[in-house]
Amino acid sequence: MSYDVEKPDEQWRTELTPAEYAVLRQAATEPAFTGEYTDTKAEGVYSCRACGAELFTSRTKFDSHCGWPSFFDPKDTDAVELIEDRSHGMLRTEVRCARCGSHLGHVFAGEGYATPTDQRYCINSISLRLATDGEV
Repeated sequence: MSYDVEKPDEQWRTELTPAEYAVLRQAATEPAFTGEYTDTKAEGVYSCRACGAELFTSRTKFDSHCGWPSFFDPKDTDAVELIEDRSHGMLRTEVRCARCGSHLGHVFAGEGYATPTDQRYCINSISLRLATDGEV
């Protein structure tokens, strides 16, 4: 798939920290309960750390106690790309930024959370940047 923002690998490596690069460009996962937005209650918009595309809002963020920020819906349906992920012997749905293809996390359905969608977008904090309502 082609993306609106495409850069050579060397440029991504220059623009991102090694930890950001590992998650965003190599689909790694940050350790649970270590991300800066896991427990954040601030209101605002969460954007892709790699390209700045707006992905989620604080209105859809909820406490799932899974160790990563959780959202029940993206800001816009077209903001994210969902891809079948069969890595690690599991069948999951990977969530990527639709603008640059960066790995964000995974989405899970049917877990019984009391949200309007019964979905949990489990997103790596390091994949996001929060602009609080005063900054937006």
